[in-house]
Amino acid sequence: MFIDIGLSTIFMCGVILSAFLATGVVSREIENRTVLTVVSKPVPRPLFVVGKFLGVACVLMLVTLWLGLIFMLTELHGTMPTAATPYNQPVLTFGLTAIVLMFAAGVWCNFLYEWNFGSTVIAVGLPLLLAAYCVCLIFKPDWATADIRTTFKPNLWKAIGMLMMAELILGAIAVAVSTRLGQVLTLATVLATFFVGLLSDWLFARKLQQLSDLMSKLPAADQSWHDSMHLEWGFYKVLQSIFPNFQLFWLTDALTQKKTIGIDYIASAVPYGCVLIVMALALGTFLFQRREVG
Repeated sequence: MFIDIGLSTIFMCGVILSAFLATGVVSREIENRTVLTVVSKPVPRPLFVVGKFLGVACVLMLVTLWLGLIFMLTELHGTMPTAATPYNQPVLTFGLTAIVLMFAAGVWCNFLYEWNFGSTVIAVGLPLLLAAYCVCLIFKPDWATADIRTTFKPNLWKAIGMLMMAELILGAIAVAVSTRLGQVLTLATVLATFFVGLLSDWLFARKLQQLSDLMSKLPAADQSWHDSMHLEWGFYKVLQSIFPNFQLFWLTDALTQKKTIGIDYIASAVPYGCVLIVMALALGTFLFQRREVG
C-alpha cells in the first residue's frame, strides 16, 4: 500500500502537470499571439512543436525526479508498525535538512530577487535531495554502516523511470492537443487518455481475446473478414492501437509481488513509449500547420 500510494502520487502529479504545462507553453501563446514572434521568423512549425515538447519534457523529468527522491527517502525510512519501532535517524537528519534548505532558498530568492518559488525549490532541492539520499544509503537507522546492496532498491528506480516515460507520452499528447484546444479541454483530454490507457487491457485486450476465442471455434467456412464478429474485432483492435497502454509502464504490481523488473522488459517498453511520443508530436505538427495564429 505504501509503494502503491507513493508511485500513484508521483504519476498523478505528472499527469496534471503535463496538461497544465502544455496549455501554458502552446495554447496560451496562441491566445496571446506571442507565437507570432516565432513563426514570423524562418522557424518551421514542426520545430516549434518539438521545441515546446522538449521544454515540457525537461520540466516533467525534473519534477518526477524531485518527487522520486522524496519518495525514496521516505521508503528508506520505512513505515512504523508499532510505537517501539525506531526512527531512521540519518533519513530524518539529512532529509529534513535538505527540505528546509531548499524551501528556505526558494523563499529567500523569491523575496530578494523575485525568482519563481517553485522553480527555485526544485532546482536547489534536486542536488540536496540526491546528496541526502546517497548519504542515507550508507547508514542504518542507528548510524551504523549499512550494506548499500541492501538499502539501494533498483526496482523502485526502474518503476519511477517507467512512470517518467508514461508522463512524457502524456506530455506529448498534451502538447499536440493544446495546439487546437484550450486549457480545460486539454486537461480533460489528457485525463481521459490517461484513464482509458490505464484500463486498456480490461477495455480492449479482454474483449479482443473473447472475440478471438469465439472465432476460433467457428468453422472456417462460416468466417469472413467482413462479418460482424471480425468487424467488431477490428474496431477494438483500432482502439487498442490508438490509445497508449499505460499499464505497461505501471509496475506497482511487480513490486508488490516481489518480482524483479528485467532489463529486457524495459528495453521493449521504452521503444514503445518513444513511438507513441513521435506519433503524438506528428499529430500535433499536423494540427498546428494550418492553425491560424495571426
